[in-house]
Order: sequence, then C-alpha cells, then structure tokens
Amino acid sequence: MTRRSLFAALLAGSLLALPAAAQTGPQPELPKEQLVIVTHDGTRHVFAVEMALTMDQQVTGLMFRTSVPADGGMLFDWGTPRESQMWMRNTVSSLDMLFINADGSIRSIAEHTVPQSLAVIDSRGPVRATLEVAAGTAEALDIRVGDKVLQRIFGTAP
Repeated sequence: MTRRSLFAALLAGSLLALPAAAQTGPQPELPKEQLVIVTHDGTRHVFAVEMALTMDQQVTGLMFRTSVPADGGMLFDWGTPRESQMWMRNTVSSLDMLFINADGSIRSIAEHTVPQSLAVIDSRGPVRATLEVAAGTAEALDIRVGDKVLQRIFGTAP
C-alpha cells in the first residue's frame, strides 16, 4: 500500500468515525411517513417509518434506541441506487434490515442483526433504500426477497 493510499484510507476511516463517535444518545425522532410491504401472497403490512434523509440522520440511525415499534422502523433513502453497507455500532436492539431496489422490490434481507457489532451488513448490490425494522419482523410477517415496498421514494403510493 502506498503512503498516499494509506493516508486516504486513514482519513476516510476517521471521517466516518467522527459523527458516530460523538453520538452519545439516540437522535430525536425523525419525521414519519407511511410505508406498506406487500408480501408474495398479497398481504399488506402497514408501517409508520422514520425517514433518514440526511447524512447525519443516516450515520446515527437507530443507535441507542432500546426498542423499535412492531409497526415502525427507519427508512434510509440513499437518493439513487448504491451499495448499502450497514453496521450495528451503538445499536442496542437487534434489527431486521431490508435492502430495497429502486423499483421497490426487496433485494435482500438481513435478519436478527447482532447488537453493537461492527460487522458489515451488505445489500449485495445497488439499492435505493434500506429499511430497518424490529428483529423478527421479516419472519413473523413472512417477508421475502422479491416482495414489494410501497412508498413515495419508489414512486408508489402506500
């Protein structure tokens, strides 16, 4: 590794760590919007999700939250499709993460993520958004890859 690439990697790592390291408690509740997941059998599951739209909101996410409502969660809108790489740093509640394509279809699901883990949870391809819900939600509601998410950012009305 050259000195230049080592410096760039260290700088990028320190810039990413600064906002999260400074965070010592949960962020205030973000504005909520309705989101509907239509499962493979046509069942509609309605959620009121917090909208994480800015980088600061997305960096903090659900950190330090002791629970997530069964019909709640947080939607991370990346704006345009990109790789989504999440982690559970300072997140004390286990979550299910749904990685959602630009057309609203679910690309991949990570269930029962490990609280406080620094392991990267990857979307396995470019996605428009990531939805975090309480752990066990995907299994309890039989949400599967390919199911459809209705929400304004996907151009679909819930």
